[in-house]
Amino acid sequence: MKKLAHITHDGREQTLSEHLENVSKLAEKFAKEPFKDIAKAAGAAHDIGKNAQAFQERLHGSKEKFEHSACGAIEIQNLQCGKSGEVIKPLLEYCIAGHHTGLPDGGTDGDSADGSATLKARLKRADSYTGKSDYHGSEDYMKLSLPDVTEFLKLFDMNDRKGFFEKYAFFTHYVFSCLTDADYLDTEAFCSPGIIRGTSGDTEKMYVAVKNNLGAFKAETELQKCRTKIQQQALSNLDESCDISILNMPTGSGKTLCSLMLALEMIKRSCTRLKRIIYVIPYTSIIEQTADVFEKIIGKYTDIVQHHSNYFYDDPGENDSAESKLKKACENWDAPVIITTSVQFFESLYHYKSSRLRKLHNLADSVIVFDEIHLLPVDHIQPCLKGVGYITKYLGSKAIFLSATMPNYDKLFAKYIPECRAKHLITDRSDFGSFEKCLYHNLGEQTLEGIAEKASSAQSSLIVVNSRKSARNAFNLLSGNKYHLSTYMTPHDRKQTIKKIRDDLENGRKVCVVSTSLIEAGVDLDFETVFRQTAGLDSILQSGGRCNREGKRDKGDVYFFSTDEKLNGNLALRANITNQLAAKYDNINDKLCIEEYFERLFKFKEKDIECATITSKEYFHGSISSFAFREYANSFEFIKDETVSVVIDNCEETTALLERAAELCTSAKRMLQSYSVSLRLREFSAMLRTGRVRLHQSGLYVLDDPNDYSSEIGLLLDRHNDMIVV
Repeated sequence: MKKLAHITHDGREQTLSEHLENVSKLAEKFAKEPFKDIAKAAGAAHDIGKNAQAFQERLHGSKEKFEHSACGAIEIQNLQCGKSGEVIKPLLEYCIAGHHTGLPDGGTDGDSADGSATLKARLKRADSYTGKSDYHGSEDYMKLSLPDVTEFLKLFDMNDRKGFFEKYAFFTHYVFSCLTDADYLDTEAFCSPGIIRGTSGDTEKMYVAVKNNLGAFKAETELQKCRTKIQQQALSNLDESCDISILNMPTGSGKTLCSLMLALEMIKRSCTRLKRIIYVIPYTSIIEQTADVFEKIIGKYTDIVQHHSNYFYDDPGENDSAESKLKKACENWDAPVIITTSVQFFESLYHYKSSRLRKLHNLADSVIVFDEIHLLPVDHIQPCLKGVGYITKYLGSKAIFLSATMPNYDKLFAKYIPECRAKHLITDRSDFGSFEKCLYHNLGEQTLEGIAEKASSAQSSLIVVNSRKSARNAFNLLSGNKYHLSTYMTPHDRKQTIKKIRDDLENGRKVCVVSTSLIEAGVDLDFETVFRQTAGLDSILQSGGRCNREGKRDKGDVYFFSTDEKLNGNLALRANITNQLAAKYDNINDKLCIEEYFERLFKFKEKDIECATITSKEYFHGSISSFAFREYANSFEFIKDETVSVVIDNCEETTALLERAAELCTSAKRMLQSYSVSLRLREFSAMLRTGRVRLHQSGLYVLDDPNDYSSEIGLLLDRHNDMIVV
């Protein structure tokens, strides 16, 4: 009887040999040297367990369980080989055993064969839950062999034990990505032949469009001339032999377009070896602005994929529609331009699920722009930098680090990615003074009442505070034309509020805005005066980027202040360092002040930085077969606060989306994120306990009483006397 891999609903059959051959070839194609033979071997072995009679019977309706994915790993383990071959075995075993459920934890030699999901336990199970061992066969596709790993081993410094293990773990993720994407695509092509993938872009036309757009900017005023000079300096200093280019440009100097021009220049110089641009941005609010700019300038010449929580592709009616292709490209980033979040990018590097890792192999041969790079979580800075180092050094990509408050990463580069070459594209800072559009003043300790009074005297003012509670309190102290922004508001309402604020500012109306730090994330607004509660130096300077942004006045004023509010943890540390530097430097926007701030921060967090690696003892037991991939992935979280989303059902659109979500419509659930508020776990628990939040039949939590929410200020946690606002 011929052995099958798949049977479709209409009875079409794909043989096992055909599927294994297809996946093997695709995985090999996706991989770069020297990983091609390794990915090919993983593809050839990944589904050989389907040769078992128990699996063949499952294809024809049997309910008997059979763990086919472990069989290929078992066969790899049993192959006879030399010492070098033993090095590659665990990598292949992880990938093959996990190609459906995700990379397993390696486990220990003491793991029991019964019930444990670790790799070592699964290898002990012989082949299946049923105890059958008849998947062995004489067919050609069953004749496995290990790949030659001579070139692969040259990637490692055998004298660097920690470096060896970290690279090995990353390369395991990479081969797993090649395998799982190949497996998915071949299965999709057979089972759903109507689905058409494929995006396109014309790099040359994009290049011309961006160049013309930059050239169209006037260079008449002194500031405009300085902007042009800084951009030209960055382009002239570009060195394609460097792995990482550092673009430290002041606010208002055109960093976004300049970085896009640099990316396209790199692709042009590579003679199209580099094949895509990936733009990585910390927050969705910046993404939406950047995507709008890109769409206007290059949208006619390329497909642009947005992959983040606030962007939704409608359910396309046709499998070959443009919308369908873009939606599909989100799965594996097979597109010429990708715009995504830092969370999506970095958590995917170290995840264990195939759905998250499929895209990893498509990070190769790319230009990756990291906007606002200073916002990398300090606790994760080691694996983040090492991830960028691996992608550039071994996968042929280029990285651009972009910020107006750039940390001096030189010491961290030397420590964590010494094999990578980095270059500063801006070495002459003589024109930076033209972009210093505001003065920074330390007000010391103040009350919110005093700050509200000072802000009210300005034509346009912004107050930025550290907590949602303080934002609410400050807003209530203001009179006149005022706005409130915080994450107690839904993304939809925040977006609408920002539009109203922009309209008031552009039309010269007197206005005062109170916000949490969310406004610092690239929100393009221009105020006469800014007040910022003391926090990290980078936060104060980012708030300052909203002051006199367009240079309409000679100098704007940014006042930073403290209150009697108790700060905790990371925020307290950053505020303390800022206060020390404010006493030392006359101008906190000075380059040396910024560098010293990050140097002190990195030094204080040095122990945490050192421990944030997969080779830490809680994730690693001393051998390449004992990585705790899942435990590490679950610990690798950019956003530490555990939150729960609550849908605000206060309009016809949300009601309709909830109805669709109840019918298991995934896109409806994603779209409801724009109408949801994220609550800390204790806030959510209190509201659930008192009946103010209920579980909807869709599986989502919904605010029970719409009157507990205001589109002006968000969730009204203090509307009832059953909890304390925190």
